[in-house]
Amino acid sequence: MDTSAVYTEVTDDISVSVQPMYLEAQSDPDDGRFVWAYHVRIENTGRTTAQLLSRHWTIIDATGHVHDVIGDGVVGEQPVLAPGQSFEYSSGTPLATPSGFMSGRFRMIATGGVLFDIAVPTFSLDCPATPRPVH
Repeated sequence: MDTSAVYTEVTDDISVSVQPMYLEAQSDPDDGRFVWAYHVRIENTGRTTAQLLSRHWTIIDATGHVHDVIGDGVVGEQPVLAPGQSFEYSSGTPLATPSGFMSGRFRMIATGGVLFDIAVPTFSLDCPATPRPVH
């Protein structure tokens, strides 16, 4: 990971941290293509085992265009997190504008079959070569 901002949110003893990184080498501003990677760490700080079942991301660019991504698991996995365990993965997203933001939630199931959602913190996607808007 680089030195960009880390965004963290805790819901029901599950901590989610996200660190976005602009990928200049994969971006083409002249063609309206701006690409980010983001690294996610999910940690179970509670006392009950929980499994991540699905994700729902909302991606909004600087023009207000909204794109929702809904699917099973993350990066093809549905990790089970015992107390004290964590799971990390990296993914990415392109935008047609030099800035935007993402937010989301993960659907979890706890031991005993209780379903619950955990929040993914809203994080900013800002191309370092452009002025940073306030989101």
